[in-house]
Amino acid sequence: MSTENSAQLFEKAKTLFPGGVNSPVRAFGSVGGTPRFLTKGQGSKVWDADGNEYIDFCGSWGPLILGHANQKVEDAIIGAVRNGTSFGAPSVQENELADLILGNHRFVERIRFVSSGTEAVMSAIRLARGYTGRNKIIKFEGCYHGHVDSLLVKAGSGLVTLGESSSAGVPKSYTDETIVIALNDIEAVKDAFERFKDDIAAIIIEPIPANNGLLLQDGKFLRALREICSDENAMLIFDEVISGFRVGFEGASGLYDIKPDIITLGKIIGGGMPVGAFASSEKIMNSISPLGPVYQAGTLSGNPVAMAAGKAALEQLLGDDFYPAMEKKTQKLVSTVLEHVEEKGYKVKMFSIGSIYWIAFSDRPSIRSAQEIDPESMNIYRIFYHSLLENGFYIGPSGYEVGFVSAAHTEEELAEAARIINLSLDKALS
Repeated sequence: MSTENSAQLFEKAKTLFPGGVNSPVRAFGSVGGTPRFLTKGQGSKVWDADGNEYIDFCGSWGPLILGHANQKVEDAIIGAVRNGTSFGAPSVQENELADLILGNHRFVERIRFVSSGTEAVMSAIRLARGYTGRNKIIKFEGCYHGHVDSLLVKAGSGLVTLGESSSAGVPKSYTDETIVIALNDIEAVKDAFERFKDDIAAIIIEPIPANNGLLLQDGKFLRALREICSDENAMLIFDEVISGFRVGFEGASGLYDIKPDIITLGKIIGGGMPVGAFASSEKIMNSISPLGPVYQAGTLSGNPVAMAAGKAALEQLLGDDFYPAMEKKTQKLVSTVLEHVEEKGYKVKMFSIGSIYWIAFSDRPSIRSAQEIDPESMNIYRIFYHSLLENGFYIGPSGYEVGFVSAAHTEEELAEAARIINLSLDKALS
């Protein structure tokens, strides 16, 4: 597979952007080699600058649940652009998308559109603090919530610890307001409330953690968090930037039948266009300006192009068979790979939920926390990853990233994908 054009483009990019990229993981730092410069996407396929074709399981990191260049989404974008790309004023399209979301989601009554998942989380944290009058936030190791200063933290030495910055430029005073706890440890959560009882504004969690492996949680743990927050008058924030509209129209909230106080959403609600949102009850959202004292704003929030794309995308997810069909596709891919793994006796697990999956080089029956991921397994993943690429299979360049099946993947493409995965496992583990 030739990568000459991508290599030349990357060298040029290094003279333009820090590390040659506009988001760090794209630099292939954890897997090595040449980042592929993608030039086209159609359905389940993408093509790079050298003309190489790949079956895509990255899907722009999840939002493209319908695949690339979905016709209805494309038509909606073009129609909106013809009437103007942005107004910085109310538009019909934002009403229509909000009505579609709120009308089909039991757990939210009001929504505010923003421009990214990070911005949604930042705003949700501010709302929780403003509403409760408290300062501290509990987050979980292994959950990623965008590059918000107070949440860009790692755990310290104890089970319950104030966060330590994982990035230069984040003041200690910010991370001192964040308590980091291991996933699936409800006793540590209770301990945190004992120690900081009157100053915890919220618990924030990815109910389906999918940014550091697929760390599927027991529903009992999530329900226990809901109970603790209710008892302690703190807020429960579900970061559904990845799981929202992926595992069901109501996301993980609907799947587990848990009502969080605030939900954050990402680019899937814009058909892949830059957008995000946070949503809650009418009472809580009335604290947001201009009705309440919690200030939040954005010039491009609710822009007509993203709103039109989102409506065209989400309408397609409301069919009775959409999510069962997506899960069936994913399970077929997973089962085919696991049959090969069992036959070969490999220490490999493949976890999945809805249309999300993750391959782990481990023999653990479950992996529920970041500490249970073997960092040495990433050495195997590098070999595995480059074999995937060489055989026309594209996914995010990190062993901690998950894969996404789209509605555009055909049975034949999924069978070919399973064949490539199995071939690549053989190469990495031989």
